[in-house]
Amino acid sequence: MSEIIAGQTVVRAIRAIKIIARQAYSGMRLVDIAQEMQVQRPNIHRLLKALVSEGMLIQDPSNRRYLLGPLVFELGLASAHQFNLCDLCAPVLEKLAEQTGDTTFLFVRSGNDVVCLSRIQGKHPIQTPAIPVGSRQPLGVNAGGLVLLSSLPEAEIEKVLEAVGARLSVYGDLDADEVRQYCRRTRKMGYALIANRAVPGVSAVGLPIKSLTGTTIAAITVAATQTRMTEQRITQILPLLKHAASAVARTLRQ
Repeated sequence: MSEIIAGQTVVRAIRAIKIIARQAYSGMRLVDIAQEMQVQRPNIHRLLKALVSEGMLIQDPSNRRYLLGPLVFELGLASAHQFNLCDLCAPVLEKLAEQTGDTTFLFVRSGNDVVCLSRIQGKHPIQTPAIPVGSRQPLGVNAGGLVLLSSLPEAEIEKVLEAVGARLSVYGDLDADEVRQYCRRTRKMGYALIANRAVPGVSAVGLPIKSLTGTTIAAITVAATQTRMTEQRITQILPLLKHAASAVARTLRQ
């Protein structure tokens, strides 16, 4: 009997961590966690307190919200050799570049910036001026950054825009209000589309790559010249892009 109870506690702890991971940047309140797990608050409070003591979670003293703790990061580093995102995505990016003929990218978030992890050029005669691998831009400036920014809670979006606002004007006179509009449009359409911002004369579309917990961990994009990236072209690219994002997600699940 005690073994069954212990097993249930482990399962419940993992569920709690997964739920909190979906709000990794803003955290979650005790009442919301208890409601989603359909468990009484005193029981959840004891569980969360234990997870905090072990470093799996932390509690923000300013708002009492629970966030992922340092031990989660350490465990992620320990398993990183098994889950190299660049290696996992390479075959998918290569196939997507071959199918579209255009340049494909993999982006991840780093603080208030988006970082280009990988870039594969297609075989279309006219390729876009390439964003270098390792380069950083403010979130919301390119299609990958727009995907990642749009996936955040509104409060977190505002924090990011407050931090990067002064840097936006160099990207085609972009400002925070325009980025907010881009985020709203991205959520409405289900994909990111942005042109002539990160690189002059270039348009790009992007979709999220989600983890097992449903958290957006990366973005996959296709970029082409503005003249090539017509509405008809976007319609052709989107199914291929969706298939590529799904393929990476399936690989992560396996």
